[in-house]
Amino acid sequence: MTTPARPAPSPRLRRPTTPRRTLTRAGATALTYAFLLAGAALMVLPFVFSAMTALKTPRQFATTPPLTTPDPATLENFAVLLGEREFWIPIVVTAQVVVVMLVGQLVSSVLAAYAFATLQFPGRDLLFWVYLSTLMIPAVVTLIPLYVMVTEAGLKNTFWGLVLPLMFGSPYAIFLLRENFRSVPGEILDAARLDGAGTLGRLWHVVLPLNTPILATLTLITVVTHWNNFMWPSIIAPAPEWRVITVATAALQSQYSGNWTLVMAATTIALAPLVILFLTFQDQITRSIGVTGVR
Repeated sequence: MTTPARPAPSPRLRRPTTPRRTLTRAGATALTYAFLLAGAALMVLPFVFSAMTALKTPRQFATTPPLTTPDPATLENFAVLLGEREFWIPIVVTAQVVVVMLVGQLVSSVLAAYAFATLQFPGRDLLFWVYLSTLMIPAVVTLIPLYVMVTEAGLKNTFWGLVLPLMFGSPYAIFLLRENFRSVPGEILDAARLDGAGTLGRLWHVVLPLNTPILATLTLITVVTHWNNFMWPSIIAPAPEWRVITVATAALQSQYSGNWTLVMAATTIALAPLVILFLTFQDQITRSIGVTGVR
């Protein structure tokens, strides 16, 4: 006895796209792009204004509206600043601070995040969440205790006074790395363990290569944060020989009697390394966002 053949499923009917629906979708897309363009303009225009002001002479700045383009553009402000030794000292100090901060925070954060993500020890999760809860403490609350400790240790107006309180793993960095380290498949770690890789070997040969994009993103965040740091350096190292670029730029306002073209030239110089760094790591940042979304 033959089984009767089943009727073929009817093709799925698609709802016709009406002109009204098309217009609604196009309007939503246009509104989204308008919102994004407005946000981009709010972020970019201050930097454009800074660069335009830096290319003007003091007379042009005083006699023309602020948003007019420099006519003619001049590099005189940059030449004045870069020709002074006093302006190079903050750049060198800032670069040294950022390098030490970057190495200290990356090494300590990677080791701590790897321990919290893969190692088993009593109280691991409780210790992690207690440490993470310090993110809720405003930074300004810790300024006075840190200042007292650093001053009592004789480190005021020194390089180590600038970097020691902040050079070890931040809660945000450890949290970011831990969440990405936990996404590494356990089978890969078990295979590395069978191949003879120890704890640090699995970190170096397996975990870090799989998390290169997030490490690049964390590098950019760390550099930008400490390059732009103002409050702590202005308190603990106000002496001219240990000024960072942000403190030196703020001092230009009184040093040159409010010559805003020089101040904006200093601001533009301070921004240039960050822009170059962002363009260098742009692909890595995009990959880290994509990987985080997939995970």
